[in-house]
Amino acid sequence: MTHDQPLVLAIDEVDRIFAYPEVAGEFFAILRAWVVEGQGGVQDTWKRLRLIITHSQEVYASLPFDLKQSPFNVGRGISLPEFTEVQVLDLAKRHQLNWTVTQVDSLMAVIGGHPYLVQTALSHIASQTATLEQFLKLAPTDQGVYYDHLHRHLIALKDRPAKDRPALATAMHRVVLSAGPVRIGDDDKFKLRSMGLVKFVGDDVAPLCGLYRQYFRTHLMS
Repeated sequence: MTHDQPLVLAIDEVDRIFAYPEVAGEFFAILRAWVVEGQGGVQDTWKRLRLIITHSQEVYASLPFDLKQSPFNVGRGISLPEFTEVQVLDLAKRHQLNWTVTQVDSLMAVIGGHPYLVQTALSHIASQTATLEQFLKLAPTDQGVYYDHLHRHLIALKDRPAKDRPALATAMHRVVLSAGPVRIGDDDKFKLRSMGLVKFVGDDVAPLCGLYRQYFRTHLMS
């Protein structure tokens, strides 16, 4: 490696470190310092550093450290977009599913183009565990394949710090009960969007997909 070649450091699933708040703050402060030094520092060595960090979008709702010490709000952020109908149809074919556009539309009416939800659905159906119709019927229930995913979000909404515990669950309940996009507080909007539960529609929000609307409409009532 020559002295003018970039040095790439890639850290995958870095949000796993959030489970250890006693070290997370200092660790991310170090990463941020490296990024800042590489962007505006005077030493050529630091300018060679290319830091790539991947993490769940959900983390911003409950960062265990000061965001000012985080490397997430410096540099360039790239979000994984939702799959399109054409992409979901292609993925279905790759899973050896001879689907029509109508079948793809039926699936996306429930889970949208959410990459994790789509991949889970196609893998589950391709394994012949369930037909598309059976899968869609069970998807928003505790018997469905998304139970762990949905229940984790439910716990995250209810198990909040005392200062915002009622507000966030109440805001999400308002969103799923509304027939169309609804206006909620900026803080709630930011946290729910960070958790991947809602999407922006102008200044309003709506459930990210029908699955979330159906599940949380039932389970946030209790």
